[in-house]
Amino acid sequence: MANPTATCETSLGSFDVELFLDKMPQTAGNWLTLAESGFYDGLHFHRVIKDFMVQFGCPHSKDPNSPRAGTGDSPRGTIKDEHPPAHRLSNEPGTLSMANTGQPNSGSCQFFINTVHNDFLDWFSPGASKHPVFGKVIRGMDVVKKIEGTRTGPGDRPATPVKMIKVTVHR
Repeated sequence: MANPTATCETSLGSFDVELFLDKMPQTAGNWLTLAESGFYDGLHFHRVIKDFMVQFGCPHSKDPNSPRAGTGDSPRGTIKDEHPPAHRLSNEPGTLSMANTGQPNSGSCQFFINTVHNDFLDWFSPGASKHPVFGKVIRGMDVVKKIEGTRTGPGDRPATPVKMIKVTVHR
């Protein structure tokens, strides 16, 4: 059975992602449940760092100027870290990775799309930062790069808000 995909329609264009439900069922399943419920619709990218990543998914980012953007959790709460030894997926360009607070089992609804190879974030690499990959961009990386190129202000927030209009899951 093929992995589900989703179309992410943003104010700068659309991109498609594949969710690794086969390798990361808990993390990808959490994202799919949130996406299918409409949770991500209307939120804004709240953190953009050129040559690193674009971050999204905070419920407080519905207001792109909220000082709380980047601090919110899912109404579903947090999920356990998923580090399957059989699936050592690296934070390569175009991969979706679970954001967290730096504490174990603190992932929730926020995720980021790597725009470069950030292997130091791999859960199996040395160091404290552990971010499991659970999907990848399969079409529209040019749109992700356009988001990455957005001028930013304080806190790496886009000066001109970038909105997620709608996420449509395809199963």
